[in-house]
Amino acid sequence: MAYQLISFVLCPFVQRAVIALKEKRVAFEITYIDLQNPPAWFLAISPMGKVPVLRVDSGGVLFESAVINEYLDETNPPALHPQDPWRRAHNRAWIEFGSNLIGRQYRMLTAPDQATLLRERDGFLAEWGHLEKQLGDGPFFNGADFSLADTAYAPLLMRLEIMERRYPQQLLESTPKIAAWCAALLARPTVRESVVADFEAQFRVYFAGQGGYLGERLA
Repeated sequence: MAYQLISFVLCPFVQRAVIALKEKRVAFEITYIDLQNPPAWFLAISPMGKVPVLRVDSGGVLFESAVINEYLDETNPPALHPQDPWRRAHNRAWIEFGSNLIGRQYRMLTAPDQATLLRERDGFLAEWGHLEKQLGDGPFFNGADFSLADTAYAPLLMRLEIMERRYPQQLLESTPKIAAWCAALLARPTVRESVVADFEAQFRVYFAGQGGYLGERLA
């Protein structure tokens, strides 16, 4: 089976699929597009006009990162979802929670002024506390086993580490379990290699160009 992922170079959602594919050692290629000026062929296969899109050699197309990763997990061993049905459902719920946090993180990065940034930061921290309570002794979401939940949060935590290093917001200080989880994920080769070589530079330049209070301070 040959896979093609279609993405914007900074998309956190396609990064989830890249990590899963690398964990499974499955061959794939990535095609990056400009979401501000998407090609006609992309709009023809993406009904929501969003990335990621997964195209398989049979001609089939999937969209939405959680769906893509579920498909990849079901068709390429080893399984990255827990075997226990309740735990698997629990993971799916918290993967969705992570998607909402990515949205909150984006709003922080594009907040037009400090007051708006602080409101988004406070909302982020309130949601962050719920996540902290779900973690055990680590190093990963389900303990010793790396899972799709880890692929879902690694992009969020990679971006958060850059934000905290460049313009600290004390987003990890009150959540030691998440801080340890972040360190474990960012040390994992499949996570480090899931983005382009100059990812941090591109990330900073992109959000500085969006005109947000925090984004400008990352430059």
